[in-house]
Order: sequence, then C-alpha cells, then structure tokens
Amino acid sequence: MGFPFYIVDVFAETRYSGNQLAVFTDAGQLTTAQMQALAKEINFSETTFILSPEPSNGGYEVRIFTPVQELPFAGHPTLGTAYVLQQAILQQPVERIVLNLAVGPIPVYLHYQGAVPEMLWMQQNPPVFGAMVEPQAIAPVLGLEAHEIDTRFPVQVVSTGIPFLLVPLRQLAALQRIQINIERLFQLVANLEAKEIFVFCPETRHPSHHFSARMFAHYLGIPEDPATGSANGCFAAYLSHHRYFGDTTVAVQVEQGYEIGRPSLLWLKAEPADNSMRVQVGGRVIMIAQGRFF
Repeated sequence: MGFPFYIVDVFAETRYSGNQLAVFTDAGQLTTAQMQALAKEINFSETTFILSPEPSNGGYEVRIFTPVQELPFAGHPTLGTAYVLQQAILQQPVERIVLNLAVGPIPVYLHYQGAVPEMLWMQQNPPVFGAMVEPQAIAPVLGLEAHEIDTRFPVQVVSTGIPFLLVPLRQLAALQRIQINIERLFQLVANLEAKEIFVFCPETRHPSHHFSARMFAHYLGIPEDPATGSANGCFAAYLSHHRYFGDTTVAVQVEQGYEIGRPSLLWLKAEPADNSMRVQVGGRVIMIAQGRFF
C-alpha cells in the first residue's frame, strides 16, 4: 500500500546531475496539507502530485509544491512530470502531453530515442515584462559591485507564470562569487512582484554553451536552484525582447547549477508570434528511482 512516487533528474546530462524531482503518480486522495508535508519531507526544490492517472479537461491535473508552499507553475517539475507520465502511466510513445496547472494548460512535446524520451520541450505562457531595478540596488544583494552589472541591458522583472528578477552580469567570475545578503534580498523584494533572482552572464565553462546562470529563491525556502525552467523561460523572453543578440529569434543553451554540484543544461527558444511571443524550454530527463510513501 502507500503512495507511489518516482525520482527523476531534470535538465540532466548524466545521472545525479540536473534538478531533482519527486513525482507522485496517483495523489488524488491526498489533502493539500499532506502534499505540503510530503514535499517538505522530500525537501527537493519541488515535488509534484498527479491527481489522477486518467486525463481530464484535455490534460493531467498536477499540483506543484516547494518545501514551504504551493506554486502555480515551475519548469523542471513540468518536464519531469511529463516524463514520468509517459514512462510510468502511458507506457507508450506520445508526441504531446498537457499538464493542467494553476496557471492553465502547459503542453510538453516529447522527442524519442527508441522508447525513451530523449528531449522534452515545454511551451510556457506569453511573457509579461515588469519593473526595472537600478544596478546600485541589486549589487549589494548579490555581494557584488555595481560596475559588475552589465548595464547594456536592464535588471528587470519578467514572468511566464512566476515572476523573476533578471540580472545581467559581465563576467563568470562575478557570477561564481555571488554571496546573497538575505536581509538586503528581503528588503529589495518586499515591494517587487518577483521574489526570486535569476543572474546570468555570457561567459561559460563549455564553449558550446551560450550563458551561465544561477537562481536564488530564499523566499521560497530554496537558497539556490540547480536548474530553473520557469526562470529560463523568462530569460528566453528577455533575450528576445531586448534583442540581446541583435535579433528577436533566440536559440541558446544555458548552464546552471555548477556552484552547488548539480551541473545542468537547458535549451531555450523564443520568437515573436501572434502579437506576443512563443517561449519554449527544453532538456533531458533521467529516471533515478521509484518507491512508496506509507
């Protein structure tokens, strides 16, 4: 008896890298309080709960929890949950799986190597661009100097379901040196829609990658996240909107998680579409374990 779950690594190139995710596959009998308690017990950045193995309203009903609260949307839980749905519940190749989340239906597209998805892509909601923050305000939050912020581009709030404050840096050395001042962080985000900070730079460890990034979410009980699909979707939209490469079409690879020993790789795409923007984030998922909670 008990509640079956799987553990997967998302945005992972090898086992035990990327972002860990626990997925409960038949959680309809669990209360909200029980889901939150299980997410806290597992203590990954997120845990997801598939409410029924049967689809309804054109997709699968899914809820997402951090160790301290429920989220309306998150990136690596979306890809990882779709992977588990295909492997453990459907058990046959399908090209598209829709997750019904609090932000609405999110489609995930699956590309296969044999019977196993080799690559998964989610299409995020159209971006919303919010407030801008002065470099002098964000630098001390990160333990950096204002001149280390890349002032060619704004420090700005962007959301595709969850808002993030995006911070451009000039060099990888500064990105690696970040030490969050939690008191200053909470002061800064008190009046911002975004409570999480996504910091990036165009210097990378691997020549085939385009950006290095880190994401800090102390407000959600996650000091640092190894791979953040929702934030990277906002980042793809930011790159397109501000023509980072001189064009509105974006196709890049982002490395994240190295500073906390969980190297991750995310593929981003963005392009204008229907007076808005089409944003996609992709990556690989690796099955790690399965079990039951009593």
